[in-house]
Formats: sequence, structure tokens, C-alpha cells
Amino acid sequence: MHMTYESMMAFAESWVAAWNRRDVEAVLAHYSETAQFVSPVASNLVGRPMLRDKKELEAYWRTALARISSLEFKLDHAAWDENRRELNVVYEANLNGERKRAFKIMQFDASGRQIRGEALYGAII
Repeated sequence: MHMTYESMMAFAESWVAAWNRRDVEAVLAHYSETAQFVSPVASNLVGRPMLRDKKELEAYWRTALARISSLEFKLDHAAWDENRRELNVVYEANLNGERKRAFKIMQFDASGRQIRGEALYGAII
């Protein structure tokens, strides 16, 4: 992946679209095999907030999606830091009728694979 401001803004839009399709494979496609991901929701589903590789991340997301009957993400905005190779995505998550603002931090390696991520969630609105 060529990581320019424009390509990363398009990436943020495609990331939201993949989640709205519930397409775990499309979301996972940009992760490295050893990617780490932190989510407070993971603690509830798998017993710890840190997921240590792509297989654990896939299992977590599939478990979570099985519990979500309706899912809709709406992109608010994204910001790309070229020096840190970090994409920050702010969006509204509507999960089973509960809306909240959410924030994803995505860090990429030089080849465009996501190597670290973190999910942060706001209050239900």
C-alpha cells in the first residue's frame, strides 16, 4: 500500500465500508501476522484486552460479530501522521441500536501492513 494522505483517507473509508459489510477478511487483509491490537471490549469476550496476532484478532472479531445483530459505522474523520505511519479514525459506531463515538489508532510498517492498533470508545449517545 502506498501511504499518502489521500490513500490513507481512502483506506479509512474502505475500512468503514468493510465493517458495514461485516467483511472480517477484508479488514484483516491489511494486518501483519504478528499485529497486536488492544480493545477494552476484548477483555469481556476473550478475557484480556491485548490480542497478540492476526489469528487472535480474527477469533475476537468473529466472536464479537456473532453477538451483534446490527452494525453500522459512520466515518467522522481521519488523520494521517506520515512520520509515525499512524492513521487515526474517528467514527460513530451503532451496534445493536447503541450509538457511541469510537476512535481507532492504526500503526503501519513500511510495507503498509498494520502492526499495532487500539480501539477506544466513548459513552453511548
